[in-house]
Amino acid sequence: MSDPHVIQSEAELRELIGDPSPTTEAKVEDHLDAFARDFLARCPFLVLGTADAEGALDASPKGDAPGFVLVEDDQTIVIPDRPGNKLAYGHLNLLRNPRVGVLFMIPGTPETLRINGRAELTRDPELLERLAARGRPAVLAIRVRVDQCFFHCAKAFLRSNLWKPEKWGEPHRVSFGEIFAARTGSEASVARAYDEAIEKNYAEEL
Repeated sequence: MSDPHVIQSEAELRELIGDPSPTTEAKVEDHLDAFARDFLARCPFLVLGTADAEGALDASPKGDAPGFVLVEDDQTIVIPDRPGNKLAYGHLNLLRNPRVGVLFMIPGTPETLRINGRAELTRDPELLERLAARGRPAVLAIRVRVDQCFFHCAKAFLRSNLWKPEKWGEPHRVSFGEIFAARTGSEASVARAYDEAIEKNYAEEL
């Protein structure tokens, strides 16, 4: 059953949300200014959005010590890639479509930094060594050429209380072992072994 209230045009959208103010539009830059550089120097976490040639999407979290993203110049950043699950959805997308959107976060800071641009994968050994962490070079690097750079206001974080521990509730544990066992009909012992292997991987393969 189709939804008769689906928004199908920019005019319909603007009727609901209004137009951006000139001051809001003015905050979008095509380069990194001193404020963006300072934020990146403090940032330990980001989410990288990619899409393939057909528009299929992926969003991948990446994190390390504050300042793990390298600023090469005012229009270029480099994101190190560490050992992961090898699905490589985002990497494969970049081989087909270089467009990316990146959201940078600092714990406790409700404002975020957004960068949109074009990315490429590189295995330059000198660069990977420069991006080393915990005694090991990066596996590869994602170089992003900046098209748009701007700060996003705090409203989403204020509404969600994301940085307020007293509002978090009980921690939720995701057991990949239990998920695997449920999908494959395996026994509880298999789930435990799976989770133990993941914990070992966390300890040895960051």
